[in-house]
Amino acid sequence: MEEPQVKVEVCVDSIASAMTAQACGAWRVEFCDNMSEGGTTPSVGQIAELRNALNINLNVIIRPRGGDFVYSEEEFSAMCKDIEMCGENKCDGVVIGMLTPDGSVDMVRCNVLAEIARTYKMSVTFHRAFDVCNNQEEALENIITLGCDRLLTSGGKATAEEGVETLKKLIKQAAGRIIIMPGSGVTPGNATNIITRTGCKEIHGTFRSKYESHLKHPAWADYSRYLTDPDKVKAVVDATKSLKL
Repeated sequence: MEEPQVKVEVCVDSIASAMTAQACGAWRVEFCDNMSEGGTTPSVGQIAELRNALNINLNVIIRPRGGDFVYSEEEFSAMCKDIEMCGENKCDGVVIGMLTPDGSVDMVRCNVLAEIARTYKMSVTFHRAFDVCNNQEEALENIITLGCDRLLTSGGKATAEEGVETLKKLIKQAAGRIIIMPGSGVTPGNATNIITRTGCKEIHGTFRSKYESHLKHPAWADYSRYLTDPDKVKAVVDATKSLKL
């Protein structure tokens, strides 16, 4: 598959959504559970099944729970084991992020996670824990020191569109040492604006819509769910192809 000028990563929480993303031209999926909590690690069974079904790159979030990014020793141990599990199932990458209580990157434990991933030749993305760090410039340098391949960030704002100016600064600071991938609130309506204003080479979004439940009994009408919307993914992928960068 020829590399596009801008790679589109789709965040998914189901095998069905991942397959839709693939069919619509996504370069990569980030697989997670509990999207309402910001994403947690999916089950081993789901990861194994998706790896068998998916041909494009598969990254898996390594996050044992929602809430903050300061983890106990037991949670850290589980994260280590989850990365090993991803490696054994031939995932392409993992998505990590651990902070110290003062809001700095937890260099010691993040380095352990990154080293495990590299043992399995997986890429490492540092996720939006970065957006609550106490010093973004320092945090970026620390994440680069860890050897991470990319940083998913909204520039510390609620959405990537709001954080465009900070994203530009981060990309300039990174100077090609790490990929800065804008994410949060990215839609077909604002993706090209974010790309052209920041100069990013990768972009991340859920691109979801609400779908009705397969259950027909009226008592279950509220069991609708959000899935990757093929029209939204196609719109973003097509837009990136037509950009003159």
